[in-house]
Amino acid sequence: MSHDERLVLAVDLGSSGCKTALVGLDGRVRAFAFRPVASHVLPGAGVEQCPEDWWQAFLDSAGEVLQSNPQARQTLVAIACSCQGEGTLPVDRDGNPLARALLYMDMRGQAAVQRQVGGKLPRVAGYDPLKLWRWLRLTGGAPALSGKDTFGHIAFIREALPELYGRTAKFLNVLDFMNLRLTGRTVATVDSALTTWVTDNRDPAHIRYDDGLLRLAGLQREQLPELVRCSEVLGPLRPLVAEQLGLPAGIPVVAGAVDNSAAALGSGAVADNALHLYVGTSSWVGAHVAQKKTDLRRQIAAVPCALPERYLMMVMQSAAGANLSFLRDRILFAKDALLQDEARPDVYRILDEIAAGVPAGARGLLYLPWLMGERSPVDDANLRAGLLNLSLEHAREDMVRAFLEGVALNTRWMMEAVEGFLGTPAREITLVGGGGQSDVWSQIFADALGITVHQPEQPIQANARGAAFLAAVGIGALDFADIPARVAIRRSFEPGAGNRQRYSDSYATFRAAHQALAPFYAKLHGARS
Repeated sequence: MSHDERLVLAVDLGSSGCKTALVGLDGRVRAFAFRPVASHVLPGAGVEQCPEDWWQAFLDSAGEVLQSNPQARQTLVAIACSCQGEGTLPVDRDGNPLARALLYMDMRGQAAVQRQVGGKLPRVAGYDPLKLWRWLRLTGGAPALSGKDTFGHIAFIREALPELYGRTAKFLNVLDFMNLRLTGRTVATVDSALTTWVTDNRDPAHIRYDDGLLRLAGLQREQLPELVRCSEVLGPLRPLVAEQLGLPAGIPVVAGAVDNSAAALGSGAVADNALHLYVGTSSWVGAHVAQKKTDLRRQIAAVPCALPERYLMMVMQSAAGANLSFLRDRILFAKDALLQDEARPDVYRILDEIAAGVPAGARGLLYLPWLMGERSPVDDANLRAGLLNLSLEHAREDMVRAFLEGVALNTRWMMEAVEGFLGTPAREITLVGGGGQSDVWSQIFADALGITVHQPEQPIQANARGAAFLAAVGIGALDFADIPARVAIRRSFEPGAGNRQRYSDSYATFRAAHQALAPFYAKLHGARS
């Protein structure tokens, strides 16, 4: 069998749904299928999904890609997943879900977290200074004050749902659940376990649970899965699942990674300080670095990842592409909300065409993309989205352009923090995720950031490609150093000199809007500034 004929069944389970792909070891996606997964938005900023919906979406999408390529059953060499991070699922002793999973957008644990991270001493950045020192020293980060991570979700379940907490044998991340269903093993990868904030991450080759951190979190060791590396082979695919998919017995399942670790590999940005920008439902800027480091004020940390002996610097934006899906589902096509995605026109392509006809700066219209609060470079659950400077002179097309620019301006804010963290100015970045399919948005990012933006082939499959690379490393078919050469760049976008001042002005207005509105939103939502 030649190198190019070997395939990986790569799973990319995000908050919008499950994308399953057949990926060659050359990094090229041969087949691809998607099944949506519904989110349940609850009072008090709750966001949940049903784990059985995840599993059925996987079975359906995997069945489609395998049916489209019958030869894949003979050339498939491994299976691996990339999954949304910071989801939290309580399961019983047999691994059965006890409730829907809390997603990374769920903020119901905010009050519980703030009580738990406090103490007798005056707070520093919202934390008891001794607790904060321990978290930063051992983990590189700290629980999100917004409650949008596993630590916050568990704190919420413990306080608000004590009966559920008492019945829970283990708390799993999304990736942990998928691996359990695929192999029967209950494990967590070093990156899926991160935001429990109970692992000692000082040595990336020997990450482990820490008893003192477990006490700070109010957890017992047996409530969490065994830790494994992202490239570890967990075992063969369960016979029942193999039978459901029509696959031969014995196909190895590799542990995989959470979405940000997988996207970093799938973007090809493996070298130290090489930047990638992921734009999906949420967004982040990431780069692999040699040392563990934290900037608490700007919410940036270098944390465990798929690469051995390296950390992944991450700065996150809560809602990026979610702004466009909100525009599509709640405004433009609100009356068609019950239609399946395939029954709608290609709305994103239409939005691209509309935005392309509007000059940079959206004729003075400014959009703030904070639909679900924000993570970085400020951790503020009270912030909300909005259009500013709207007048009778504006039309729908200006709003569409403003939505795209608002996400890019927030990314520029994050990039300032990233450059300070890395100690070097950014000159280029690789754009992946659904946002990377848009030439218009890619150019907006280049203009707003003032750097070269590289758009790889098949950018939306970056997570699946990263999972496939991990599977290949796990079975010994590739080395991590082989990855960059297997990511082809389709086009590079250079910043336009004519738009430099316009976007600088828009960015100054964007920052001024945050400064003016943050106290207003804090008061509106009953929180202390």
